[in-house]
Formats: sequence, structure tokens, C-alpha cells
Amino acid sequence: MESRVFWKTVTLDRSEFRDRLLAVLGEHRIRYCVVDGHAVNAYAEPVVSLDFGFVVAAEQLPETERILRQAFTVERFPHKLNVSSAGAGLRAQIQTDARYFPFVDRAVEREVLGVRVPVAALEDVLQGKIASKHLKDLSDIARLLEGHPQLRARVPADVLSQLRQWSRP
Repeated sequence: MESRVFWKTVTLDRSEFRDRLLAVLGEHRIRYCVVDGHAVNAYAEPVVSLDFGFVVAAEQLPETERILRQAFTVERFPHKLNVSSAGAGLRAQIQTDARYFPFVDRAVEREVLGVRVPVAALEDVLQGKIASKHLKDLSDIARLLEGHPQLRARVPADVLSQLRQWSRP
């Protein structure tokens, strides 16, 4: 099954939310890159997530929020904007934490589940996962290390220890 068809089937995205969101970003020349789980999918075996995380260029964040509010539901939280649409099984999360802003300038074009998009550089994806405190991010770090063992030197000892404990039967 083609990646794009698989994606739409699993997420039940009957509203074409992801495609519409990416079209709006492109139409308005918003500089962005994919981060979080979908960025990991660009560098490792993909897993399905209903959260589509990305970051936009810092100077375009206010404009992006204004534009997206015209087409989607947007909720503001301390370090992110949640973007959604009726009928979509997917949610978009725009990271507004300043540590993500430099990722946009280092992004590379990659395929993520059937669509080519700018994706945070491999090292930035790893750094974003290390900075997170969610258990699912340990899984993403493990996925990245399986495919890119050279990254192990960039992972703090306490995170490697958690990965070892987590993977024990």
C-alpha cells in the first residue's frame, strides 16, 4: 500500500487536513520544518502518530497563527499552538519554544508518509527528543539510534541508561 494511502486510512483524515495545512503554509511562503514523531519517521521506520509537529520561523509565527486561524481551529498553549479541523483524525502542533526556531534553517527535504516536506536535521530531531520528558520520546530515541548508531555519542548517559532499563525484559 502506498504511504500516503496508508496514512489517510490509519488517521481517518477524511478532511485532507494535513494536505490543506501544508498548502496554506506553502501558499503564504511560511518557512517551517517537521519535528517530533513525524520527523523521526523521516529517518527511521515509520510509526503512526496522530500529532503532526512542526516549527515555523520565529519571525513568521504571529503571521502563521493569524493565517491558520482563518482556515482551522487554533488553540494557544504556553509552548505550542494546536491546530485542528473538524473531521480530521490528525492534530497539528506548532512548537513555539525558542529552542526549536533554529531547526528551520537547518531543515532538509525528506519524505514523511507519502509527502515531501522540510524536516528538522537528524541531529536536531534527536536533540528535540532528548529535551522532552515524555516516555514515548525514549522510543523515538531508540528508533533513531537503531538506524543511526553514530548518534549514540550525542545522547546523555542518563538517557542511555533509561533506554537500557526500558529495553530489558
